[in-house]
Amino acid sequence: MDLRVKVIPKSSKNEVAGYMADGTLKVKIAAAPEKGKANAALCKFLAQHFGVPARNVEILSGETSQHKHIRIAGK
Repeated sequence: MDLRVKVIPKSSKNEVAGYMADGTLKVKIAAAPEKGKANAALCKFLAQHFGVPARNVEILSGETSQHKHIRIAGK
């Protein structure tokens, strides 16, 4: 499954904040966007949310952007 995700880093907790009008999933992540910490936290959170191993979550594009294209395998 491929997803478009908007990440909001440095939030109070990790949570799904809903969907935007264009269908993009909005996710709040507690980690700061430094040295890939927010990306790693996002992948781990999405893996837990969708019930797959973290290795099955891959950022296809948007490594340095709030808007990311994510692939979740095995779902």
